[in-house]
Amino acid sequence: MAVAAALALAPRLRVAPRDPDAETEALLGVAGWAAQFTPGVALEFPDGVLLEVSGSLKLFGGLESLLERLRRELVEMGWSAAFAGAPTPRAAFWLAWAGKQKFIGESAELEPVLAELPVEVLRCKDETLAAFEAIGVRTLGELRSLPREGVAQRFGQGPLTELDRALGLLPDPRNFFVLPARFGAAIGLPAEVTQAEALLFAARRLIVQLAGFLAARSGGVQRFVLRLGHRDKAATEIAIGLVAPSRDAEHFTLLLRERLSNFTLSGPVREISLQAGDVVPLPGSNLGLLLEQGKPPGQWEHLVERLRARLGTEAVCGIAGRAEHRPEHAGVIADHGAKQLQLNFGERPFWLLDRPKPLAEIGAVPSLEGPLELLAGPERIESGWWDGDDVARDYFVARMQNEALVWIYREWRGAGGWYLHGVFA
Repeated sequence: MAVAAALALAPRLRVAPRDPDAETEALLGVAGWAAQFTPGVALEFPDGVLLEVSGSLKLFGGLESLLERLRRELVEMGWSAAFAGAPTPRAAFWLAWAGKQKFIGESAELEPVLAELPVEVLRCKDETLAAFEAIGVRTLGELRSLPREGVAQRFGQGPLTELDRALGLLPDPRNFFVLPARFGAAIGLPAEVTQAEALLFAARRLIVQLAGFLAARSGGVQRFVLRLGHRDKAATEIAIGLVAPSRDAEHFTLLLRERLSNFTLSGPVREISLQAGDVVPLPGSNLGLLLEQGKPPGQWEHLVERLRARLGTEAVCGIAGRAEHRPEHAGVIADHGAKQLQLNFGERPFWLLDRPKPLAEIGAVPSLEGPLELLAGPERIESGWWDGDDVARDYFVARMQNEALVWIYREWRGAGGWYLHGVFA
């Protein structure tokens, strides 16, 4: 009906312009998310997604468990849905479209259930539906009771073919949905947002969709980007990097919350989008043979990712070893996963001084708050002639008077002398 007539009947009605392109994108997004439950996903435009789940029920704990998860995650993505099941895809879609949330397991049970559905499920032209109403046909059962030849002659073969496919009398082949190589989804906000923290609720919808997409691909990502669309300026990008590939929606949400908590918007946000590429294989986690009690051990990668989200990527670094004998050159700043080349050394402390500290020598014995007892050594290091930082040292492990272990060396070139270079404990 006209908008004015609708508002006269329902003054509080909220009218929104229809966007077929956005509807199609939303349907494709739901299909990509649903592919984590079965590879048999097909689209029923403009508002239906079909899942062939007979082979997935055992994996997801049965029909009720699967339906509960579908409902919960669809709500998290901001969608409402009607569910129905049947041996044929068309019958399942008709039941859901009519709001009959039934699940029929046998083909023999289809006919009496479908007979109660209104003829509107056929999605015929308005003229055809008006003709059905004119002759008193309001349900599929009433339509099927008419002579087939007369129905075909007056209304065409289309409605009868649709009925036969729903009842399993004719094949109903479907083209299964193919997942794209990259993930991308967007949401238009109902009102402009001026506070960064307020974007998390809408972004959560996209994150759940991303997690489902990654599960369907049996993969994970190490980076995703949240784009913020403004009215009259370029979009703002918020990149989230991970130490290790993941598809954990809760972890993604936590990292984004950390980033948004100290982020200042350059202007009001009208829409948001989430993009992720470079999907890498990520199999599921293996479970233990025995049911372990208590919480599983924490993952240090998650701590690093949270710190980077809060402090910035450059503020949190890792340390990697190099194939270098000189201790002051053996460690470098590197990211997680960087290739490390190591040599076999003797005992070396974790804590090295920035600069070696000269030690007193009393009676040919090095002293640090008292005489030091040499426990192991010497380990001779003579290296660096090619880069101008030549060293020639004999290293020892020594014990202080308070039982602390230190790493000292004797310089045997130039002025010589003893030096403290590291501490073990």
